Amino acid sequence: MGSALILASLPFAIGIVMLGLGLSLTLDDFRRVGQYPKAAVVALLCQIVLLPAICFGVVLAFRLPPELAVGLLLVAASPGGPAANLFSHLFGGNVALNVTLTAINSVLAVVVLPVVVNLSAGYFLPDGAALGLQFDKILQVFVMVLVPVAIGMLVRAWAPEAARRLNLPVRALSVVVLVGVIYAVLYAERENLVGYFVSVGLAALVFNIVSLLIGYGVPRLAGVDHRAATAAGFEIGIHNTGLAITIALSPTLLNSTEIAIPGAVYGIVMFFTATGFGWLIRSRARRHPQSLSAIKAR
Repeated sequence: MGSALILASLPFAIGIVMLGLGLSLTLDDFRRVGQYPKAAVVALLCQIVLLPAICFGVVLAFRLPPELAVGLLLVAASPGGPAANLFSHLFGGNVALNVTLTAINSVLAVVVLPVVVNLSAGYFLPDGAALGLQFDKILQVFVMVLVPVAIGMLVRAWAPEAARRLNLPVRALSVVVLVGVIYAVLYAERENLVGYFVSVGLAALVFNIVSLLIGYGVPRLAGVDHRAATAAGFEIGIHNTGLAITIALSPTLLNSTEIAIPGAVYGIVMFFTATGFGWLIRSRARRHPQSLSAIKAR
């Protein structure tokens, strides 16, 4: 399961990631959903309803072992990661919409995560009732997710200059934390690593690609403009895998390295696929600017 030090530091590590998110948020980010009602509603429905359903189909199609199936569904239920904002910025997405979706998804995750984990554990694991997130564990997820975000938002509201100075160092530390958590999981399971990658690697890749395509394609079919659809694509395709891994590993939550493995694999895969996806849709937008303008005019 890894060292006691790694396990003890996990809540602190994810707290840093969520604090960094909070430092970038204001109440206006939640209110801004009114500016992009269609894009926000479509993206949130994709994230909360469509994505877990698609992931369930993927794990059944690839016949994943029970713990890996629950782990990939845990990733599907996790909110978009802070990296989604960066990719959206790099590839011409609506970053303001990204920030709004991340803020709302982080709040909704307190409800969505326990529901998906309990349903998937009950379906795939013989002792699923013992591994699910009961009420006391849901409170821990609430504290882990929302309290650091609230602290970060308060710092930004009351001491904006301090928040501005802290923003970049905390974001950099968040990346280091994510890399460290993924490394810890992979190192702890190094003897079984090849088998895990064979078992879950292709499923994680397929689910990641489908997530990006669904996140971009469904809003476009609903008449959402290219920049907003790009933001939704990255928000839905890039998950907060650090949160998923922490919930899986924490001794007081799921306490399972096997359940954490899909999050670690997805956390590696998503940066490569997101880069390719961003390049693809930006190239397509440059080749077909007329079609984009026509959709915006609707």
